[in-house]
Amino acid sequence: MTPEVKERIEALINNSTIMVFMKGTKLMPQCGFSNNVVQILNVLGVPFETFDVLSDPDIRQGIKEFSNWPTIPQVYLNGEFLGGSDILIEMYQNGQLQETVEVAMAS
Repeated sequence: MTPEVKERIEALINNSTIMVFMKGTKLMPQCGFSNNVVQILNVLGVPFETFDVLSDPDIRQGIKEFSNWPTIPQVYLNGEFLGGSDILIEMYQNGQLQETVEVAMAS
């Protein structure tokens, strides 16, 4: 990953409390896993931003290297990597996600 791509990723992550790197947009997810994440965040009623990795191959590959996580979507909360679709589903089902998000939104 080039320093420029790393800088762009860091800027995207740091400019939003919740940032989702996904296939498609929050209005038009382009894969089931991305859609799962969008639906969970919508149910929680929290504001979040998305970046469509299909629109930028450098970011699509770079985010995987940045997080050392091989799959998309990837969710960042207050600049920290939270996880992908499976982790968000698990956290949502056990109540941990709502608690984690509420703490992040309050800080």
